Amino acid sequence: MKRSGVRFPSPAPFTALMKNYKTPVSALVLIHTPDLQVLIMERADKAGFWQSVTGSIEGDETPLQAAIREVWEETGLDALQYDLQDWQASNVYEIYPHWRHRYAPGVTTNREHLFGLTLPGPLPIKLAPEEHVRYEWVDWREAAKRVFSWTNVDALKRLGEQHQLTL
Repeated sequence: MKRSGVRFPSPAPFTALMKNYKTPVSALVLIHTPDLQVLIMERADKAGFWQSVTGSIEGDETPLQAAIREVWEETGLDALQYDLQDWQASNVYEIYPHWRHRYAPGVTTNREHLFGLTLPGPLPIKLAPEEHVRYEWVDWREAAKRVFSWTNVDALKRLGEQHQLTL
């Protein structure tokens, strides 16, 4: 390719460098009721993998902004209409190998910030079908048995501790 008499290489080799990788910083939002019923959702891409709302930050979002966006995208709920709390806690975990292709080469860990969202009671959820296939409201201890990630179990343990309960 030539411009102004200067030869530039074809842009094709650089396209791979411009791939939009996920940022290895995310939010986990534990949605629950005052009596500790917890929303869990089964992943669309991994049958039997149950989880809370989670998602990576996008662009220059803060973890709190990502939490609000992810709650809307994954449940149809407006987190700002309920009691959303930043738990001022995070966990670093190893990204599962089958999901590492979403991140830049060499990225193997993610920092996940924890939030709690208290609803007045179990509400109907509008799932994002590309992310989750079904949801259930279950007791927090049952949720801890069913979620697949240790960070989700940690969030549930923290929820119990806020109510002077242990797993």
